[in-house]
Amino acid sequence: MNFAVFGAGCFWCVEAIFLQIDGVSEVVSGYTGGNTKNPTYEDICSGTTGHAEVCKIVFDPKIVSYEVLLKAFWENHDPTTLNRQGADTGTQYRSAVFYVNEEQKNAAIKYKGILEESKVFNTAIVTEVTKLEEFYKAEDYHQNYYNNNPDQPYCKFVIKPKLATIKKRKIK
Repeated sequence: MNFAVFGAGCFWCVEAIFLQIDGVSEVVSGYTGGNTKNPTYEDICSGTTGHAEVCKIVFDPKIVSYEVLLKAFWENHDPTTLNRQGADTGTQYRSAVFYVNEEQKNAAIKYKGILEESKVFNTAIVTEVTKLEEFYKAEDYHQNYYNNNPDQPYCKFVIKPKLATIKKRKIK
């Protein structure tokens, strides 16, 4: 099993999306990219720790490639908004690929370059591509959030429509 770490706004959305992809066996919500050891949700929401909300996606490369996961990452958030996704604002909601090896780094940079050259987006892509240093698992109540709280308003009005879109695309 391999893993990828992506930040694309609220980790509840990211988690729900990647759990839909064949070959993904686990998605863990957490924090990375900051300067505080063992941050809490309250810490990162202060905007002072430098951490991003991220998901660690455990996948079987025999079933799904890292490149397919990158495709899902870029298709399911706006990589042109700095420190923001929808109504969620702050550095903790930034667009980021946290790579674990040179292969992931090169694939992320290549994919980002292809998107920039093709001018898919009207403005510059601000997604950072950064080496993963330390991953901190978020509190238990953040794990599997959508499946555990489907009637919560954020889940109904933000996550559910995103899931409908990914199902139409049939990302595999």
